[in-house]
Amino acid sequence: MTITRTHSTKRRTAKILIGIVVGIVVIRLILPYVILHFANKSLAGMNGYYGHIDDIDLAIIRGAYQIDSIYINKVDRGSEDNIRAKQTPFFASREIDLSIEWKALFKGSIVGELVFQRPYLLFTKDKVEPKEVVKDSADFRKILDKFMPLNINRCELRGGAIQYKDFSSRPHVDIAMTNVNLLAENLRNSYDSSAVLPASIHATADVYEGKMRFDARLNPLADSPTFDMSAELNNTNLVKLNDFFQAYAKVDVNDGRFGLYTEVAAKDEQFKGYVKPVVKNLDILGKEDRKDNLLQKLWEAVAGGAGKLFENKNKDQVATKVPFEGRLDDPKTNIWVAITNILQNAFIHAIQPSIDNEISIASVKEDKKEKKTFFQKIFSGGDDKNKKDKKSEKKE
Repeated sequence: MTITRTHSTKRRTAKILIGIVVGIVVIRLILPYVILHFANKSLAGMNGYYGHIDDIDLAIIRGAYQIDSIYINKVDRGSEDNIRAKQTPFFASREIDLSIEWKALFKGSIVGELVFQRPYLLFTKDKVEPKEVVKDSADFRKILDKFMPLNINRCELRGGAIQYKDFSSRPHVDIAMTNVNLLAENLRNSYDSSAVLPASIHATADVYEGKMRFDARLNPLADSPTFDMSAELNNTNLVKLNDFFQAYAKVDVNDGRFGLYTEVAAKDEQFKGYVKPVVKNLDILGKEDRKDNLLQKLWEAVAGGAGKLFENKNKDQVATKVPFEGRLDDPKTNIWVAITNILQNAFIHAIQPSIDNEISIASVKEDKKEKKTFFQKIFSGGDDKNKKDKKSEKKE
């Protein structure tokens, strides 16, 4: 009798275990379709946008899932009632991996990480304006919260592209930043909490034969924007941007390379920095312009002449350095400083095409230096005391 009960108990236990396993398998098979259904429903109901996902794959063991082939389009004004009829591409990604960040988990924080494979962002004039993106960003955050309920601590973009189009211009403008790679870490300060600027962002991209690099340290949880960043763009071929110049400046560029260097730091609602554009081997008027009309040739001659006037003869480059500082609610840029630096570069010495490493979080609130007159700025190369002060500030 006892043996019979034992066998019956074992059979009942085995059936329960088999039922649990079958239930888990069924849930595992159905869950991706359920998530996909609700995700597409959420994307279709976004204010001013329409999105869709092709497939969702689960990776339960590592606490992750992948979104395959997602796109989000901007619904054109006046066509909200016919969503599929008139749409403008806005965002797409071949794959998005959402998972728990194990590095932070080992530190005692439960946060998430996002990895975008080949993301694509398109801005189209009169259809997707930056102000509209900011206004509707709340909808994106709500959607993201549904996909990833954890705070995002790490975000990575691999092989992305950012494009701008203007079909209302003549000629049409279509420019892009390609091979965009970005890594943002510790956005929620889940480790290294004692640092003043615990988070970091590093990005690179290709811009028409040129290279862009962006580096920043920041505190995303601070009450006011607190960061220290630098960026540089080297050797961009201006000839490949001729549609842009012809549409907006009515000139043809026959030769020229463009660079841009900037540093900015901010804390306690104040900021300080500089921007330094450099144009080398600029040639606006050439053989390619023979078919232009007289007014077009005249305008290009004026533009080209201005470039030659402010061109450094030794370096064969046009450059200026524009420092700026102020409060975040009242930014100011001194245009006379820009003119001074143009003349200084043209007739005295060339501005070196590189980041100066003179802006840091510690320099945001430094005391103002003694003001110089217009001609003192032109003919002075900078006194030794100021140079020593800048070096000591950088070391600190």
